Order: sequence, then C-alpha cells, then structure tokens
Amino acid sequence: MIREKREALELSQERFANLCGMHRTYMGPIERGERNVSLLNIRRIASVLGLKLSELFAAAKI
Repeated sequence: MIREKREALELSQERFANLCGMHRTYMGPIERGERNVSLLNIRRIASVLGLKLSELFAAAKI
C-alpha cells in the first residue's frame, strides 16, 4: 500500500525517503513488508502520504 500510494504521488523512493527523514535503503524493505517499523516512522510515512494513521493501519496486511 505504501509503494502504491508513493507512486500515485509520483515520488521516487529516494525523494519519499528523504521527506520521511529516512534513507532510501531503509524504505525498500518497508515497502515490501520485510522490516519492522517504529511508530514514529509509521507516523512520518503516513504524514508524507497524506494519510491518517488509522487509514494506513486499515490497509496493512496484519
């Protein structure tokens, strides 16, 4: 969901990571669901994507 939303916003992975205050190599595994993410970073991601935390969690495959 993160990757699809990022691409819909026409953001490169590098630009998106920078806006989130993260490194590009950290973002790839997040988008693929291969990395555990702190709540702080989840909030940053949601903010950059223009989503509420509840929307991001609702779309997550838990």
